[in-house]
Amino acid sequence: MALAGQGKTKGIVAHLAIDTTCNQSMAAIIPDRRVVARYLYWWLAAHYTMIRNLAGGEQRDGLNLEIIGSIPCPLFPTDEQRAIADFLDAETAKLDTLIAKKRELIEKLREKRAALISRTVTRGLPPKAARAAGLNPNPKLKPAGIECLGEVPEHWVVKKIRYLALLRSGENIISEELEDDGEFPVFGGNGIRGYSSSFTHQGHYILIGRQGALCGNVNYAMGRFWASEHAIVVSPLTDFATVWLGELLRSMNLNQYSISAAQPGLSVEMINGLKISVPPLPEQRAIADYLEHETTKIDRMVAKVEKAIERLQEYRTALITAAVTGKIDVRKLAA
Repeated sequence: MALAGQGKTKGIVAHLAIDTTCNQSMAAIIPDRRVVARYLYWWLAAHYTMIRNLAGGEQRDGLNLEIIGSIPCPLFPTDEQRAIADFLDAETAKLDTLIAKKRELIEKLREKRAALISRTVTRGLPPKAARAAGLNPNPKLKPAGIECLGEVPEHWVVKKIRYLALLRSGENIISEELEDDGEFPVFGGNGIRGYSSSFTHQGHYILIGRQGALCGNVNYAMGRFWASEHAIVVSPLTDFATVWLGELLRSMNLNQYSISAAQPGLSVEMINGLKISVPPLPEQRAIADYLEHETTKIDRMVAKVEKAIERLQEYRTALITAAVTGKIDVRKLAA
């Protein structure tokens, strides 16, 4: 068994059932004959917060052997320790399997969401939605002339992004100027970084992350806001539905066009030169409305599953604590 003693992982407990070597950032705990190792593992895992506090949170270097040796741990008879460990091994395995399945469901829902967006912004509304919007449910298709798009409705027009919008980086703002709470949100390359007492833009805009591993991310900003130098602001040169273009840009995986460097970044000129297939404005708006409606339904399903995972994790934590402190008699449950 090992306990992390230094760095951001200090207090993390690992049960090692194989021969291994610990480096200087880990403390090996070798139980004596009175202690069942798996019981001790579960007890330490249940008291992670207490152990973390002993390490001083973020304010101290970590745990030393004296602190670790002073951690109190109740000793039940070894048969009871073994029963607690067996019970928690079995019950947490069931919970972990259930949590994993729910995470797989979330991944499938997100894949469905991405596929829905990609298909709609490149091929148009599905027939039923098209009819409801007063559009042709079965438009003729033509080659887009863009390898990644294949065929598109023949009445859509292929254009470079530069003819629809002006792309320009936001304005510099230093960390000291950011506020935790304020009148106007400050957007970086991956969402809100903080708040400011002044703003650079007003309206409904698409923002593209410009730098870092997440460059190419697409976000929206509404109202008055500050766009930092880490965000590319997409300003209309002609009328278009903001959500239609934003979701089209998201589906294009703009990160693939980043310049490889120590700090990956997107070239505005590169994005400007990309070709897209543009439907008429009324169809753009219909696509935007449809996507907002359908993705909201999927997002609600994801949120519901995430809440279920959160409850399962809370139950898992409570179960471990109750078992290792004797609040539940696991011998009766086993019987």
